Amino acid sequence: MDDTSAVSGTASAIRLNAAGADSVEGLEIPALMADLGRRARRAARRLATATAAEKEAALRAMAARIRARAGIILAANEQDLAEARGRGQTAAFLDRLTLDPQRLEDIAAAVESIAALPDPVGRVLASFERPNGLLIERVATPLGVVGVVFESRPNVTADAGALCLKAGNAAILRTGSESFRTSRAIADAMGEGLAEAGLPADAVRLVPTRDRSAVGAMLAGLDGNIDVIVPRGGKSLVARVQAEARVPVFAHLEGICHVFVHGRADLAMAQRIVLNAKMRRTGICGSAETLLVDRACAGIHLKPLVTMLLDAGCAVRGDAATQAADGRVTPATEEDWRTEYLDAVISVRVVDGLDEAIEHIETFGSHHTDSIVTEDAAAAERFLAEVDSAIVLHNASTQFADGGEFGFGAEIGIATGRMHARGPVGVEQLTSFKYRIRGTGQTRP
Repeated sequence: MDDTSAVSGTASAIRLNAAGADSVEGLEIPALMADLGRRARRAARRLATATAAEKEAALRAMAARIRARAGIILAANEQDLAEARGRGQTAAFLDRLTLDPQRLEDIAAAVESIAALPDPVGRVLASFERPNGLLIERVATPLGVVGVVFESRPNVTADAGALCLKAGNAAILRTGSESFRTSRAIADAMGEGLAEAGLPADAVRLVPTRDRSAVGAMLAGLDGNIDVIVPRGGKSLVARVQAEARVPVFAHLEGICHVFVHGRADLAMAQRIVLNAKMRRTGICGSAETLLVDRACAGIHLKPLVTMLLDAGCAVRGDAATQAADGRVTPATEEDWRTEYLDAVISVRVVDGLDEAIEHIETFGSHHTDSIVTEDAAAAERFLAEVDSAIVLHNASTQFADGGEFGFGAEIGIATGRMHARGPVGVEQLTSFKYRIRGTGQTRP
């Protein structure tokens, strides 16, 4: 790993000491971050005019370098994991942090899948002619420089960097300290791929320090060199970004996702969906955290659903009706309805029909992803229309809340706000637009 790659051309270097801490030699954090911002802006100007073929070649080279550096990346991940275990991190946290050869191959394959996507830049979004003869087009353009602040999930390094590049943007990535080594090894590989393809390596850079002041510098905009911030992580991270950012934010709030088993749900289907929604990957934002069961079917459906979850190793916290269904259920508090467990834990409540289910989701949810299981088409349509979440599903697992599953190749996050982007943020959502107007000498009277 090249320890000077983040600020090449200066005397500054980031070096990891034996304990895994980092220090900045020759450049203070504000100067380091300002330099990173200037380099990213220069790279963004080049990317804005890069052809679709250039970006595709760069992405394929990045995927190849990730594969070529597999040994280095996995060794870095082992160091990060050892440190996380030493700090007593949970099993769910360690799962999010862990890479193995197959997961690393999946990361490289995701970068290749992004390479194969249509180029979102230059798309004509609308065109029309005015009565005065002016021809007006609305055309997709890059955002510029995207700052991504995320917690310890190494695949975000590759997903975010690749998506930003495909959309013609430079990316400044700031990972959580627990995945610093792994993410840096991935980012270094991507930088090598960019350089091999003739595009600036500064187009994808990991912030080369774990110093928390680097986040503050990014939120301040790096002297106007960051155009948008994307936070991806827990509630406290997103809250800080939203409170302090002086640039636009694509908010990715916590995933308090619900599955509502309606009175006309097929039990076998409900069991498959609930088990997958909760237990396929408990540590991802699309994992179901609350199960709502319609009182109309609770007499038949509640006990099998709860027993299935408990037998699968999931702790269940429930209301009185749920506790009565199985003695292993522990009481749920109001705080449980507001909790993103990111672990093998689920809260369960019996509700009086669709209206109460929707009211519960509106009161306690995070507007991320919610699903209804029912054979009643009218009830499903009401749920899809009235639940105000970025993603709503009928008869499908909440774990489909993923840009790859939407055909976006990957995602930079799930935006739960209502401005510009909502749901999986893929390459199209990482563009803005401008108007191109062609005339024949018109002047305004």
